[in-house]
Amino acid sequence: MKTRLILSGLVTLMLAGCGAGGDYADLQAYMDQVRAKPKGAIEPLPKFQPYEAFTYNASSLRSPFQPPVKIDLAVKQKGSKVVKPDETRVKQFLEGFNIETFEMVGTLSNPQGMFGLVRGAGGVHRVRVGDYLGRNDGKIVSISEGKIDVVEIVPDGEGGWLERPRSLTLKERS
Repeated sequence: MKTRLILSGLVTLMLAGCGAGGDYADLQAYMDQVRAKPKGAIEPLPKFQPYEAFTYNASSLRSPFQPPVKIDLAVKQKGSKVVKPDETRVKQFLEGFNIETFEMVGTLSNPQGMFGLVRGAGGVHRVRVGDYLGRNDGKIVSISEGKIDVVEIVPDGEGGWLERPRSLTLKERS
């Protein structure tokens, strides 16, 4: 009996607490505003501007983060029309990346010859003499214990082409 009395008292207090105050003026104002809107009127969709594709045309230019190459005009090499990249050749995977992103990390040798290991393009790759590396038609001409020699074919800026030697030296402790 005593527990029933306490329980009924608690229920009464909770119900009284829910109804206390009764200030629902903001809710009532919102409901009046919603009811005042005309029924069936749907707002039109907003007009979007069409997407204009952007084509990046400076990918073949020098990176702005590399220092410019100083050219002495008196000693400037002239390109030749004989040296030029082979446009009919099928491009290899490692030609899709700048040669600056690669670093030599080791060598392998077996009866077939010496192979170089280069890190870049998302992993470590095995290369051999005759493979191509970098975006400037860089052909690997020799592999030794400490470096990989590459000859790139680059434009001279006057319609000709130049052969530019580069080397990837062994990076130790990487």
